Amino acid sequence: MSLNIPLITRRHTRRLGQALAEVLSPGDLVVLEGDLGAGKTFLVRAIARAMGVPTEIAVTSPTFELVHELPGKVPIVHVDLYRLQSPEMLIELGLNERIGADAVVLVEWGERFSLELGDEGLWVYLLFDSNGDRLAKLVPRKARGERIFCHIVARMDRTG
Repeated sequence: MSLNIPLITRRHTRRLGQALAEVLSPGDLVVLEGDLGAGKTFLVRAIARAMGVPTEIAVTSPTFELVHELPGKVPIVHVDLYRLQSPEMLIELGLNERIGADAVVLVEWGERFSLELGDEGLWVYLLFDSNGDRLAKLVPRKARGERIFCHIVARMDRTG
């Protein structure tokens, strides 16, 4: 089960971020994968803004810090695992204490650590199609992922 959503303009990406923000709740995990420059951090920013993170707080990729915590309606933990070398390093980041608990956890480059992250949530693959346009492929994993996925599908059916 998956859903492909064209992201032809930044507005489309913002709409996807807003749709995700409507359904995300504490404990949810969203893993963002895909091509370099396809918009992973931009989508995180759209989700964060829609979840109440003030515009004066920069939402940037935590490539070197690995983790940024953002104050929204619920805490948002934004993680970039691109540079992480081993699953054991996840323990030091304290992510497992936040997933399924008090924060929405948004992870860039988390696919290779899916088992360590609990493998339950929504995986969003941001890709370029053959025309060079952006595309989001949403893939739910287990019950939490299916809940988020079903909300997005229902919203897409309502708004076209």
